[in-house]
Amino acid sequence: MDAEKIRQLRPELRRYLRQFDECFEHPGTQAHLPVYVRGQLSDLPRKSVEPMALAEGVAPRTLQEFLSLLEWNQPLMIDRVHQLVARDHASDRSVGVIDETACPKKGDKTPGVNRQYCGASGKIENCVVTVHLGYAVDDFHCLLSSDLFLPKIWSDDRERCRKAGIPDDVVYRPKWQIALELFDRAVANGVGFSWLTFDEGYGSKPKFLHALDRRRQRYVGEVPVTFRGWLKLPRLRAKGRGLRVQRRSSCVADLLRYSPALRDQPWQRFRVKDGEKGPMVWEVKHVRFYPQLEDGDPGKPGHLIVARNVLKPDEVKYFVSNAPRHIRVQTLLLVAFARWHVERCFEDEKTELGFDHYEGRKYRGLIRHQTLTAVTHLFLEEMREQWGEKSGADGLPDTDGSSCLGAIVVVREECEQGLAGTNRRKDRVPAETECQGPEEPYQANVSEASELGHSTYHLEPMLVG
Repeated sequence: MDAEKIRQLRPELRRYLRQFDECFEHPGTQAHLPVYVRGQLSDLPRKSVEPMALAEGVAPRTLQEFLSLLEWNQPLMIDRVHQLVARDHASDRSVGVIDETACPKKGDKTPGVNRQYCGASGKIENCVVTVHLGYAVDDFHCLLSSDLFLPKIWSDDRERCRKAGIPDDVVYRPKWQIALELFDRAVANGVGFSWLTFDEGYGSKPKFLHALDRRRQRYVGEVPVTFRGWLKLPRLRAKGRGLRVQRRSSCVADLLRYSPALRDQPWQRFRVKDGEKGPMVWEVKHVRFYPQLEDGDPGKPGHLIVARNVLKPDEVKYFVSNAPRHIRVQTLLLVAFARWHVERCFEDEKTELGFDHYEGRKYRGLIRHQTLTAVTHLFLEEMREQWGEKSGADGLPDTDGSSCLGAIVVVREECEQGLAGTNRRKDRVPAETECQGPEEPYQANVSEASELGHSTYHLEPMLVG
């Protein structure tokens, strides 16, 4: 945003930031909040503390102390973000998105920095990784909260942690466990998620999926080709003092290759809006599925969706869901492909708000910077929604991470006999499963497959704004 637009926004920004007054006991400390937020909203090329402070006529050391030394309630601030989203954006079409992002860093002093996979560059390099929980309803999206992933090499060196200001109770936790903590906190603050989605880094963990089942949270998550389960509930046999599964599970890649229910099932085609590299089209197969739990036993019945990129036939994605049996494949696909929301949030926070510009060496400052960025981002998205503006990013992430111009939405079914319906729907997860298309997962033999015919389900462009 340029200086003129920020000037016009100041009354709205003051009203917005008053909702965080209770996070500060001292008015002098509270006065730094609008300075920091205005700096993140500015058009400065670098949004670290020093240039933001100088642009506002404030001593850089003062703003540095605001991040790392002055007393204010950062946990309460993130709770307030949750409460505002729950109050103003609650919907039965809401989708929560779990994902992580990495910020490249030089040196070895930034809390959590380590040689690890960096999504920004697509390779192993020195970076800081944070886990995030996003929230999306129709065209609105934001990041609710985040937390630092502390590698074991840091967690095991408590002296190094103390030098970086990392409390002794902050230790190594798997990313899926961090994600669950973020989810539980948001729910405790009143945020409701009709659906949850995530990539295979989280879907590969049976403990994570089982934990969502225990919380009665519906999800559609990507899983790796090695994810195991059954298409039919296996029998149990007595062994020792307990019961054991009589038939071994299979990985989803083998189920697609060898199981008649998947192998002989015709692909159903779903079209995505044309992108910079041409039309994005996916072919889908859908069956009933029993995932294998961490103890080797079958879990509750759910869905297995196999999606193949028509333009890149070697690109095959597998998704599992614990949704009820009657939920249709179109709804599951809308949730599965909703991860673009969090990618857009990452792009906006990094390119527009300086999320990855933090230069401090203390844990407290890093966590507070992430929280303040969430506060600024929520304000930015609410203003965009109010003005009807699009995000500053050029387009949605493509299947390979590059940008494109749209995402998917089910609008109609075209069968061999002709158009079955003409009611166009915008890109939103339906509150009730009213989409056209097959109601049940495919669980049939070859003769049943021939009766289904070859239907094509079109997924039309969404409005991005």
